[in-house]
Amino acid sequence: MAYELYYWPMIQGRGEFVRLALVEAGADYVDVARRGANGIPKMRKLMEGGRLPMPPFAPPFLKSGNLVVSHVANILLYLGGSHGLAPKAEASRLWLHGLQLTITDFVSEVHDTHHPLGPTLYYEQQRAMAKRRTDEFWKLRVPKYLGYFERMLKRGGPFVMGRKLTYVDLSLFQLIEGLRYAFPKRMKRFEKNVPRLLALRDRVAARPRIKAYLASDKRIAFNEHGIFRRYKALDR
Repeated sequence: MAYELYYWPMIQGRGEFVRLALVEAGADYVDVARRGANGIPKMRKLMEGGRLPMPPFAPPFLKSGNLVVSHVANILLYLGGSHGLAPKAEASRLWLHGLQLTITDFVSEVHDTHHPLGPTLYYEQQRAMAKRRTDEFWKLRVPKYLGYFERMLKRGGPFVMGRKLTYVDLSLFQLIEGLRYAFPKRMKRFEKNVPRLLALRDRVAARPRIKAYLASDKRIAFNEHGIFRRYKALDR
């Protein structure tokens, strides 16, 4: 039975972290909201309860038979154990889950660069605060987060857990790609500080299933509706 992935059809967003894991695992999945006009209504119905005793709050969520798993880190924890994208030892598996939760925190901060006052206002209504937030983000937060993952890779590599790729490596690839899209100038200046992360990004991009996915129309292009958005005023 194919997995059913539920996420908004027009953006990569948080759903992309799950898609990358499904692709690397070679898992059969259906991107439900991207399949016809009934996709989004079906997703909303499940969020409203439908026949689910424990409905998800928001996408992304993954349906596997009668099991529904929500939140990116939870979904990846589940897929990692099922498809060899996480270690078997409990301590290592939980540490990896903690790394993904750290990535979740960072993704929220990326979003806040262009929406520091919240998602109910348009970017154009909060430009001044967005510029201030972005300057702080690149001065303090990017070095802290990416510096941490750079140190983790320094311990031995070539992947975060050592010799075997995990879902966290896939998520770090997505972070690098997103930052390069949203902040090409700032990221170019910063990249000299994280050579191991860049090498990891290249290793992930070269993996056969990921490479084929990136070249296909299954990979939604970055755009100004997702997490990573390119605004010239913020990239100086």
